[in-house]
Amino acid sequence: MEKIKIAIVGVGNCASSLVQGLEYYKDKRPENAIGLMHWEIGGYKPHDIEVVAAFDIDVRKVGKDVSEAIFEPPNCTTIFCNDLPKTGIRVRMGCILDGVAAHMTDYHESRTFLPSDAPDATQEEIVFALRAAGAEVLLNYLPVGSENAARFYAECALEAGVALVNCMPVFIASDPEFARRFEARGIPIVGDDIKAQFGATITHRMLTDLFHKRGVKLERTYQLNTGGNTDFLNMLDRSRLVSKKESKTEAVQSVAAERIADENIHVGPSDYVAWQNDNKVCFLRMEGRLFGDVPMHLEMRLSVEDSPNSAGVSIDAIRCAKLALQRGKGGALCSPSAYFMKHPPRQVTDDEAFRMTEEFIAGARDE
Repeated sequence: MEKIKIAIVGVGNCASSLVQGLEYYKDKRPENAIGLMHWEIGGYKPHDIEVVAAFDIDVRKVGKDVSEAIFEPPNCTTIFCNDLPKTGIRVRMGCILDGVAAHMTDYHESRTFLPSDAPDATQEEIVFALRAAGAEVLLNYLPVGSENAARFYAECALEAGVALVNCMPVFIASDPEFARRFEARGIPIVGDDIKAQFGATITHRMLTDLFHKRGVKLERTYQLNTGGNTDFLNMLDRSRLVSKKESKTEAVQSVAAERIADENIHVGPSDYVAWQNDNKVCFLRMEGRLFGDVPMHLEMRLSVEDSPNSAGVSIDAIRCAKLALQRGKGGALCSPSAYFMKHPPRQVTDDEAFRMTEEFIAGARDE
């Protein structure tokens, strides 16, 4: 198979897990390839994805080979494949905009990572780099709250004619105007805000759907998350959480039997605990009423490595974007977005999203 050529924006923990995974699964066979939802999509296996460009604004990463940059601080995710060959692709300087929270400049490790003299890349430079590299899919791994930066790179994808997989909670695929523009150009988008393979939101959604199907009235619920990676540090600025909180909350609300009153639902990041590193801990509580209005409650604690938990989902989203490119399908891909993302253009149950995505992969559905 030809390679699927991707460009990555944000060489953080998620990018580290993805790049490690591309090498890790290279010599695997389907029967022992643990941790993938699909071994093959449209003939493409995980190792058929190739990174051809990468962008970041951290001087500890810019200029280094991708295989080295993914292990630079503040990256702290699990290393499960550390014997990586050089890619020959050096991380380029990106565009900062709001990609760094204001309070991060006072963080002791952050005083050295922002460039002091290197200018931001312009849209023209990013577009030129994407075209020169032959990139087909742009993967957005920017930090939470990077509203302006996410839209900047979406514009770059539009101009360069590159498909977009938007893994972070800025609404691009679910923005009707952006979706219309991508459709007019024949460029596919999968988005917005990636679901983990087995994380807090997908678990919360499945349990909420189970309450519905078993006739239990869900009255109150919360999801509290702690972690020690840069994303959690970044989210200490609560003003950057507006889209993230909406994305996670609507993911749960959309599968409830009836909408939960705003004061009775809380879904979102809670605090930064440095020593957790890339480990994310979710505390989940659900309160409801059973037969005869008898009360019940459920409490759960889930601990996962945050970034590897999303890498396999990204691999599937990239391959679906490639299929859309081959089929000449532009705009928001509603089926893969509903299955892979928290805030897709159209919310459906996860069972329905799975069925729709399988039909999309098989060619029986075009969006």
